[in-house]
Amino acid sequence: MNIEIVRSVLGWCSIINTGLLLYWFLFIMFAYDWVYRLHGRWFKIPVDKFDTIHYAGMMYFKLAVFVFNIVPYFALCIVD
Repeated sequence: MNIEIVRSVLGWCSIINTGLLLYWFLFIMFAYDWVYRLHGRWFKIPVDKFDTIHYAGMMYFKLAVFVFNIVPYFALCIVD
């Protein structure tokens, strides 16, 4: 496996993961009540805890995408 293939895989992973993050964000922004009701059926949590869980989850997911996809992609672009 050469650098070109790894860089291509990291690029597509970055695009897909960023799309998932955007989808999650848009769902929370525009369908907040529906998402809260859906999760409220399974877990009895207050609204402020629900917000904390989702925004912290988005933060950790975004951090993981940057650390494991985007930074290595740019590092391989610099090396090649």
